[in-house]
Amino acid sequence: MSTHKHYTGLIERYRDRLPVSASTRIISLNEGNTPMIQLQNIPRLIGKEVDIYVKFEGLNPTGSFKDRGMTMAVTKAVEDGSQAIICASTGNTSAAAAAYAARAGIKAFVLIPDGKIAQGKLAQTLMYGAEIIQINGNFDKGMALVKEIADHAPVTIVNSINPFRIDGQKTAAFEIVDDLGFAPDYHCLPVGNAGNITAYWKGYCEYAAGRVCSSRPIMCGYQAAGAAPFLAGHMIDEPETIATAIRIGHPQSWDFAWAAQKESGGWFEKFTDEQILAAQKMLSQYEGIFCEPASATSLAGALHDIGSGKRSRYGYFSMFCCASCDD
Repeated sequence: MSTHKHYTGLIERYRDRLPVSASTRIISLNEGNTPMIQLQNIPRLIGKEVDIYVKFEGLNPTGSFKDRGMTMAVTKAVEDGSQAIICASTGNTSAAAAAYAARAGIKAFVLIPDGKIAQGKLAQTLMYGAEIIQINGNFDKGMALVKEIADHAPVTIVNSINPFRIDGQKTAAFEIVDDLGFAPDYHCLPVGNAGNITAYWKGYCEYAAGRVCSSRPIMCGYQAAGAAPFLAGHMIDEPETIATAIRIGHPQSWDFAWAAQKESGGWFEKFTDEQILAAQKMLSQYEGIFCEPASATSLAGALHDIGSGKRSRYGYFSMFCCASCDD
């Protein structure tokens, strides 16, 4: 008799590290368990002896890492009796929220900025049956409206201010350590709303505290030059960049992201749209890996830091969204 066990999602895999009980109804689309791909050609191209891996989060069900957080957020919303969820989004969160709401049999309301959302993600959200509310303004205005609505209506916010989103997303750090056998020296990632740098750091810290790994990585956060509040040191009212997923001027996880950077000994850096697009093209043409511009910000940052001598033996950066649709 076969002993093979069908993979059923990240909550089941890491149930003992997540806030669920034996009676919790798990809302899952078998997210997580995404592959790590070691880059082969780019290190040779830049003439550096460095190991660079990407975690291909585009293989999550709706095409982005947001599914990790959404499985937890919607699971807990349903457990609490909620019949509807709501979010503001520039693309990826809207698709994830709509998909998991459909899976749970509840309603999803999505606020999107007028003309500032990835069209492929908008199509996904529509097909999943969400109620889409288009607003005059950017993501930050949408987030403010979502908070106001949730104060007066029986809906659960599933943006990354929801702590269960962070709990779901931290599992990517668990997977990295489980796959490598240790924590990487550096973890480089794009920063928009800053929920993901927060979540990864939480995951690494929990694994280190549990002695699953003996060290934690230096956390490096990269922003688009036109949407770089962490480099400015203050919120930005009118962020602008071609990388729509990180076109955010008022990050909701502001304090947590600063804590991750400082506690890990890391840094923030910014890159122009031209630099981001060049990294996106390089990753596609030399490694056969296609991502949206926001994700390519990680590669732009990693290569910049390697060239400047900031990095030592081991490099790692994350790619969070696939290219099944345009950014």
